[in-house]
Amino acid sequence: MAEKFKPHVIYLLPVLASLLFGLGCGALFLTRPVPPITVTPFPEETTVGLFGNAAYFVVLVAISATIFYVLLKRQNLKVITLIIALALTAAAFLLSIIYLSLLFALAAGSEFLVWPISIVTTALFDLAVFHFGGKARNIAVICLGGAVGAFFGNYVPFLSATLILIFLAIYDVFAVYYGPVGKIAHLGLHQLHGLSYSFKDMQMGLGDLVFYSMLATSMLFNFGATACISSLAGIIAGAYLTLMILEKKGMFPGLPFPILLGLISGLLTFLLL
Repeated sequence: MAEKFKPHVIYLLPVLASLLFGLGCGALFLTRPVPPITVTPFPEETTVGLFGNAAYFVVLVAISATIFYVLLKRQNLKVITLIIALALTAAAFLLSIIYLSLLFALAAGSEFLVWPISIVTTALFDLAVFHFGGKARNIAVICLGGAVGAFFGNYVPFLSATLILIFLAIYDVFAVYYGPVGKIAHLGLHQLHGLSYSFKDMQMGLGDLVFYSMLATSMLFNFGATACISSLAGIIAGAYLTLMILEKKGMFPGLPFPILLGLISGLLTFLLL
């Protein structure tokens, strides 16, 4: 983060773009029934299951961040690039299959295009992230964040999703100030190609975009468009509040305020209207 960083509404454009792309992807799930996919390991009918799902996500994020920190500290950049490339390529391809299948199902007889276009989309995504870089990489990361978030928003039950987001927001505070995320930021988040985007003099992790989109689309699927729009406004307000604090601190966790305000605004809207 540059020392002379000043908050401005323009910094919210990538966040808003990712949210809107995610909602566009999420809208495709509303066009037809989709086969269930198990994303969380425990049923949420019990308290143990709810907290188990939240802990599961936090542990996965913590382990991943720790691995990348260790590799980055040892300057194993080739290994880092290989891991990221495999993970992002798989994610881009699977998401392309899912969303294009929903899209082409709207036009009978065009389903045969799903696989070839998915392959081309994944190839273009990889080129943007690992070859072109710059604006192309930023656009790819922003779109991926929205698409992954919409996937989680659809397939993670709401109560589990809420606890997961709250737990991750709490963990984000620890990880930035005392854990691997803050240490990675000091070593250079830009070295993790595809796991962050740069906009002017600001950097934000892919995970922030994923969980913003997860919250907005979860509101859409469970409480409707009005609650979703209200939640989106809360996320944007929380992101701007984060920018204001960022001006003073130079580094600040990206999840707590957007998740808190997004949850409160969305749920209040649903309860009051």
